[in-house]
Amino acid sequence: MLKSLKIANVGPSLEASMHFSERLNIFTGDNGLGKSFILDIVWWALTRRWPAEVNPKLASGFMASPARQGDASIKFEIKVKTKPFQYTSKFDRKAQAWIGRVGRPGNPGLVLYAQADGSFAVWDPARNYWRQQHNLDIQERIPAFVFTSSEVWEGLRDENAKLLCNGLISDWAGWQKEKGEAFQVLCSVLGALSPGDEEAMVPGSLTRISLDDPRDIPTLRMSYGIDVPLPKVSAGMRRIISMAYMLVWAWNEHYQASILLDQPTTDQVTFLIDEIEAHLHPKWQRRIVKALLNVTGKISRWPDVQLIATTHSPMVMASLEQLFDPKKDSWFDLDYSESSEGSNQEVIITKRTFIKKGDASDWLISEAFDLDYPTSIEAESVLKEASKLLSSEEEIDKATAKKLDQDLRTVLGETDPFWIRWSYIAEKKGWLS
Repeated sequence: MLKSLKIANVGPSLEASMHFSERLNIFTGDNGLGKSFILDIVWWALTRRWPAEVNPKLASGFMASPARQGDASIKFEIKVKTKPFQYTSKFDRKAQAWIGRVGRPGNPGLVLYAQADGSFAVWDPARNYWRQQHNLDIQERIPAFVFTSSEVWEGLRDENAKLLCNGLISDWAGWQKEKGEAFQVLCSVLGALSPGDEEAMVPGSLTRISLDDPRDIPTLRMSYGIDVPLPKVSAGMRRIISMAYMLVWAWNEHYQASILLDQPTTDQVTFLIDEIEAHLHPKWQRRIVKALLNVTGKISRWPDVQLIATTHSPMVMASLEQLFDPKKDSWFDLDYSESSEGSNQEVIITKRTFIKKGDASDWLISEAFDLDYPTSIEAESVLKEASKLLSSEEEIDKATAKKLDQDLRTVLGETDPFWIRWSYIAEKKGWLS
């Protein structure tokens, strides 16, 4: 698990230092400020490979490089079995690579990375970690299992076309036919990640979807009574399904490899998720973090998980209000420094105190999302003008007030709380009479 990360001259920030909590670490911030970039660096710190370095077919996850002239460094500390492992890497411009000390790297445990575009990466200490070479003929283990979104579903092969993973379609169908532990665990994980009992994701019967495709295709039994083939379900369901499958596959393969190596399974898992709310309806968004933290109980023998996620969703943040524990969780916010201006704006990462806002609307106007009003752009413009008028000491003519009243009626609902303030002052000052 990751304990700390410090980067200098890498990405949007001149320098950034983060100390991670043991359970949940959530990142907020505008597009382009480096949330996904931080996850890429975390993955590299834990596995020492960039996702696109392992699988060049990826459209993201490329190697970080210095953002400006001068030295660039990545420093981190991870928790390993015996003691904390600290490491510093500097960018060698001539080699165009990150260089650190030689020797056995620290073992961070199982590392999972769900990227926003549906790609997925797995680093398994039983299958990807250091391998002692006893002769020159032995080959190194592959550095990680990195899937494009389509490879999650259709299977992963190495550069020599050797099959590394059957893929979701094939494995799910096989597990369902066997009716063994893997399928039972998959069903439990799907249930845990569902938005509620009334919309639980339950596997349906295997089917065929094409005369030209002889494969048995898994289905989901929808609440309206129809079994829908997995390739045809919604984007939100597809993301949850792929995460459920990768969780079960990664742990099952790690468990089997540990048996072959005659070693215990790992006691720690780090799960990175970019845009945790991607494709999800708000009623799923308000359940997803708690579900992912609790899902480990559905997978036999799986230890506790450190979750590091990014979000753009006020609903996700609101859902944390009954879950967030300052002793085990952290909230990091990426924003411009107040002293920076124009083209010299500096991005800073702040570990903020988590304070309950009450609902998603209040989170929209918090430090996490920085909106002035939780409304449309048009409504915001009118509300700003009306608020300025209400606080003004100058005399306002009735025509101006009536025009503003009409504008408010076009952008606000009848129950909007702003009406109480507006009506009271407008009546008191006789604007609308």
